[in-house]
Amino acid sequence: MQLKWLEDFVALAQARSFSRAAELRHVTHPAFGRRIKALEAWAGTPLIERDDTPLNLTAAGTSLLDNAQQMVGNLGHARDELLNAAGRHENTVTLATGRTLARTLVADLLLRFKPMLAQGELRILTRSLTETAQMLERGEVDFMLIYHHPLLAVRLSARQYVHLTLAQDRLVPVTRANAQRRGQHSFGTKAATPYLAYAGTLALGRLVQDHLANNPNAPQLQRVIECDSADAVYEYALKGLGVAWLPWSMVSGACKAGQLVVLGDAHLEVRFEVRAYRAKHRLNALAERLWQQMEQR
Repeated sequence: MQLKWLEDFVALAQARSFSRAAELRHVTHPAFGRRIKALEAWAGTPLIERDDTPLNLTAAGTSLLDNAQQMVGNLGHARDELLNAAGRHENTVTLATGRTLARTLVADLLLRFKPMLAQGELRILTRSLTETAQMLERGEVDFMLIYHHPLLAVRLSARQYVHLTLAQDRLVPVTRANAQRRGQHSFGTKAATPYLAYAGTLALGRLVQDHLANNPNAPQLQRVIECDSADAVYEYALKGLGVAWLPWSMVSGACKAGQLVVLGDAHLEVRFEVRAYRAKHRLNALAERLWQQMEQR
């Protein structure tokens, strides 16, 4: 039996809907259903009245729910006690974010946090968007720093979590600059423009893909490279391999230095926010001070 099965079951009991509970747990509906069936197989009896709308628990499910909530809560408390015993809890803050944000906005935040970090340690974990949200819900991290856009909306209970908008950013199409500081590639020519694409597993990749698919002004592009690292795509653009949609926070320096050129106009940009999330319950003293510093951006 796995802990996540109990966490899934608690979420299902609260949402009373498989689809809603799957969204809350950031898994697909089929995968969520398989995990609940695995829990029922372990229990040896049905836990859900599937014919009811909204869903209800069976007598066995009701009996298990109290134990599941207690077990999940006890394990969380036990982890806190272990961290305290190790002397790390009050002096360690853990932040989950994406690889690109770790390089850009988080690096800027570290300069602001520097005086406070002398009092402890900030652990930075880079994960996918889905994984960061799951880590926050499981209480494994203090903060989550992610891109926010309607297409990427993360569903977290407003009763349990709060967020700050730390920055506005935008994806801009860029290409290597030539000696005259003009783009090595351009849009609107007879031939398709070489395009450096993100893998669909990246949040930025989903934004660009949706934007190009639904933008009547989208240029004719030929995918020549696909990569699951924005840092790598940035390097490919610098080497003149094609056009890439990259965060302005990442490429602004290269554009001002004449290494990269922005193509097109604002219609080709994708605007989004950067948000920080945390649980509403009180965090350790260092985490609370860091959150206050973020509020004063």
